[in-house]
Amino acid sequence: MQSLDIKRFGFAVAVASTVSYLGCVLVMLTVPHETAINFFNSLMHGVDATTIMRWDMPWWETILGVIEIFVLGWLFGALIACCYNAFGKANVSAES
Repeated sequence: MQSLDIKRFGFAVAVASTVSYLGCVLVMLTVPHETAINFFNSLMHGVDATTIMRWDMPWWETILGVIEIFVLGWLFGALIACCYNAFGKANVSAES
């Protein structure tokens, strides 16, 4: 069984998370408020997101959110790769 490179996999998850976050920002900036609310309500299985949505988010908070999502995505991806590598080795040694 091959192992995952922890840094590369962490980076891949970080980039994917950041692109997803920027997609969310794009939706919030380009669609009418009611459409955005309906979109996010459908993603959250009908939970009403109206009370938690902010329409006046300053640009610096958006940049900070991008950085935070990237870091958290990298950490989460690295954790997944570590677990995959650790449990994969246990299975290979048990089969031998």
